[in-house]
Amino acid sequence: MAKYDGLRDYLRHRSGDVEMSFEEVSALVPGGLPSSAHRYSAWWTNEDRTHPQSRSWGDAGFSAHPDIARRRVRFERRS
Repeated sequence: MAKYDGLRDYLRHRSGDVEMSFEEVSALVPGGLPSSAHRYSAWWTNEDRTHPQSRSWGDAGFSAHPDIARRRVRFERRS
């Protein structure tokens, strides 16, 4: 099982957009989110599929839109 499979699987079972705290996302990732996820919106990129975290929500049909200040991310279902 890859590190971000839990997040991918969680999102796959959602029919609409999903808003989560960074802590909620961390609970789905073995070892939690890296510190860079809490500091840099670039960590949440949707364009670079070489990053395993981006691949996880992309494979589930979502794009990520973080709010670093609020420590939340909105996963929007792609049409």
